[in-house]
Amino acid sequence: MRNPYKKFNTSKWNRKDAFNFFKEYDDPFFNITTQLEVTSLHNYCQKNKISFFLASLYYTLKVANQIPEFRLRFKKDEVVIYDRIDGGSTILNEDNETFSFCYFDFLENIDEFIEDGTKRIEKQKKNGKLKEKKTKLNLIYFSSLPWVSFTSMKHARRFNNQASIPKIAFGKLYNERSIWKIPFSVEVNHALMDGKHVGVFMEQMQELLG
Repeated sequence: MRNPYKKFNTSKWNRKDAFNFFKEYDDPFFNITTQLEVTSLHNYCQKNKISFFLASLYYTLKVANQIPEFRLRFKKDEVVIYDRIDGGSTILNEDNETFSFCYFDFLENIDEFIEDGTKRIEKQKKNGKLKEKKTKLNLIYFSSLPWVSFTSMKHARRFNNQASIPKIAFGKLYNERSIWKIPFSVEVNHALMDGKHVGVFMEQMQELLG
């Protein structure tokens, strides 16, 4: 079976100096938060009666998979690049108070992704156990806070400078002068990417969702 990743040669990387500099930080993560316009996505979900959360997850993974830096991970003492990045997200359990983790395979077709994701959420809500897939690195960790229109975000973290899975959070959907917006937070390891890469990611997200 072929590995879903290959070794990434950091010695020939055009940003190898930044990589070598930031990889030694105790906490090399940085966070950028913005407000995304999502009017087109909101209207699409309303028209087709589909989950806004799952559609947001789909488009975020779609963009992330198109940007090589979002597919880079530390694996032991090496950097690898994955063929595909999937998602893991917090979801509310059936008691509507506690949360657990649900994992989603990225599927190219949005209808297939939402159908599969709906089944996974229903199954996890019944399971309700807070279990982390510690060995799976080709993920983006998602959080959804539909109660808060936040302007900044700080995640809980184990201090490990080789942690490399990006963390993305969605906030409360709100309407401002007939434009739908959502808080959007991206947290990444600075050894593996810079603000420019996050900026490109957010620009592409805005083009798709607005």
